[in-house]
Amino acid sequence: MMKKFKTERRLAKITKAAKARQKSLIVILENIHDPHNVSAIYRSCDAVGVLKVGLVYTNEKFPKISRITSSSANKWIETVRFNSVEECITYLKENGFKIYVSILDENAKSINDVDFTIPSAIVMGNEHRGVSDDFIKYADEKIYIPMRGMIQSLNVSVATAVTLYEAHRQRSLKGMYNQNDLSENELENLIQSWCEK
Repeated sequence: MMKKFKTERRLAKITKAAKARQKSLIVILENIHDPHNVSAIYRSCDAVGVLKVGLVYTNEKFPKISRITSSSANKWIETVRFNSVEECITYLKENGFKIYVSILDENAKSINDVDFTIPSAIVMGNEHRGVSDDFIKYADEKIYIPMRGMIQSLNVSVATAVTLYEAHRQRSLKGMYNQNDLSENELENLIQSWCEK
């Protein structure tokens, strides 16, 4: 009886989380060096319902994602690997994403002033070099996080979390977590794959 109750409770939790997944919100990580940062980003992505994370690694090795730092969030996030910026851009454009590149730039817009309720790709760059010029030239918008202190940047995993929670705020206000962003078939397949994990 207890086993059946646990199984039903697990299925209910999986179903609820799967229904909240946002197919129209993707995070792209370009050459993030520290695997702990990547793992922390996956954890934030899971928390706000991101369905996929794209990895573009042209200068760094693909990261090993820590189960401890990510709390196994990578199990619940689909990873898409790209061999080049161009390959990633093609994928994003073909799927109708607006590309938001996080960068300190005088022409950048505050994350509070852009629309994350449309299909949105948030691109985060390397801890030291930032987002590459290749990505910047394809950006639909350059974005930044407003800061009031002396230091002008946040750790990349923190910056990603802050940006994602602004997207979450906007999407919540619009009721986007109360309606399926996935088709019925996609949702069924996602629930089935999660139940097998």
